[in-house]
Amino acid sequence: MIFELHAKNETGSRDAFVTRAQETGFTVTPDVPLADYTTFKLGGPADLLVIAERITDLIRLVNLARGAGLPFFVLGGGSNILVSDAGVRGLVIVNHCRQIAVTGTTVTAESGAPLAGLARRTIRQGLSGLQWAVSVPGTVGGAVIGNAGAHGACMADNLVSAEVLDGQGNLTLWALADFAYAYRFSRLKRPADAQTRGAVVLTATFHLQEADRAALAEQAARFLAHRRATQPVEASAGSMFQNPPGDYAGRLIEAAGLKGVQVGGVQFSPLHANFIVNLGTGRASDVVAAMDLARSRVQAQFGISLQPEILLVGG
Repeated sequence: MIFELHAKNETGSRDAFVTRAQETGFTVTPDVPLADYTTFKLGGPADLLVIAERITDLIRLVNLARGAGLPFFVLGGGSNILVSDAGVRGLVIVNHCRQIAVTGTTVTAESGAPLAGLARRTIRQGLSGLQWAVSVPGTVGGAVIGNAGAHGACMADNLVSAEVLDGQGNLTLWALADFAYAYRFSRLKRPADAQTRGAVVLTATFHLQEADRAALAEQAARFLAHRRATQPVEASAGSMFQNPPGDYAGRLIEAAGLKGVQVGGVQFSPLHANFIVNLGTGRASDVVAAMDLARSRVQAQFGISLQPEILLVGG
């Protein structure tokens, strides 16, 4: 397991960005602990951190970072990621762009909108298609990138298009097919070319179906009850590994004897073995050690290679 390393930033790049960003009206804060911004409640500091409240701000900050030659990472709800103990070099942009617009059965949400909040909004308006997400943490942008899903449904089922600032600085409209979606995967989750590397999701548009509000609310309540009964409440990043074809990562990890096992300051949850929880003193290195242990045990016992569902950031 390795973290995705960003190029080390030169002092000149950092200073150039800070100067331009402050001239534009942004507040840039140095050495901010990212544990406060992630659901795992661990990880080192960002060299620089700035909050984007509007899509125009998000675009401007990305362009300023690129213009200064400064590495950047856009952080949404802080779920489904593990930040290195060494933190993140360069700039972290916290995405607080959260506007939602509903026109008939078409819903457009900015990428920083909480996914569960979007689901609740559509339920209140009698629109079906996203109620599965009422129990899913994170933001719309992260969900689009990772093809988030639960209860047999996923983002790809209702996504029509997304506005993307691509890796070359172009404002583009991606159709559903452009993402090449698969199980918990998209082209943006594993960028492999100049268009996808450093690309940022700005908004996402969904086509939903009219439905009875009470029935939708009842279904959502069942999803929430299932989550409370089967998933831990302690600090975590959510499911650590993708389910392999025809099986479940949690079952395999439990069968390998790791359910409830503690590694440093983290633990394979006694409630669900595919969740690693922070016991309060956990470090990212503990999580990586636990993940490596799970992968080696499952590989040795079942011949199955577990693939991480979370993104490792920093270094």
